[in-house]
Amino acid sequence: MAEEDAAAPESKRTGRRTKKAVPEEASAPPQALPSSADVRKAKKADLIAWAKTLGLETVGKVDELRSRILSELGKRKGEEKKPVTRKPPAAAERKPRKKTEEAEEEEEEKTHVARSKPERIGELRAVLRIRQEMAAKRTRFLRQEWFRHKRLGSIWRKPQGGQSKLRRHLRYRPPVPSIGYRGPRAARGLHPSGFAEVIVHTLRDLTRIDSKRQAVRIAATVGDRKREMIQKQADELGIRVLNRREEG
Repeated sequence: MAEEDAAAPESKRTGRRTKKAVPEEASAPPQALPSSADVRKAKKADLIAWAKTLGLETVGKVDELRSRILSELGKRKGEEKKPVTRKPPAAAERKPRKKTEEAEEEEEEKTHVARSKPERIGELRAVLRIRQEMAAKRTRFLRQEWFRHKRLGSIWRKPQGGQSKLRRHLRYRPPVPSIGYRGPRAARGLHPSGFAEVIVHTLRDLTRIDSKRQAVRIAATVGDRKREMIQKQADELGIRVLNRREEG
């Protein structure tokens, strides 16, 4: 009693209260693995408890503990989500697919049929090759002032102006169509296959076609029913149709 009475006046004199350090109680760690959001929001005591359950080091700052726990959680989740690889069945185990009769008939119909060629293809082949080479080198003829006004377009038109520099063939203007730009005379008007094109509208037009030199192109105004009739008649006569339209 005497000691307590002696301590009491000392505390009254100083006017200070003695504080006792209370250890921070760690919340009970959850049984399941924490999520990444829980790890980012947790305090150090929770992080230490989780690190112990995961078998990690508990020494370090809060950021270090968080990074360790997050990396360990990522590894464990990756191991859980590993896909199970299935081996493909052996060639002997696979069942052969049976082709139906309709599929076999379609394959027979789709067999390649050689296209007819003109009678003088040997003579025309060299001329057609020369025409193709000249067309590749030929310059593009553009309309006067095509770059200035969009409404004019770039398709060639002969210049008519009296003061037109392009009409007078001045050197600083682009070239105009003139002698020397055309291809060989023997290949003019021929299809790349070597046939001369003839536009047909009716079945009667096929009777005037020479199948050795000419090929037909069905007009765009011809309907589907008549087009089919023309194609069938042309096949019977051995005439090549350049714009053939397959059924279906």
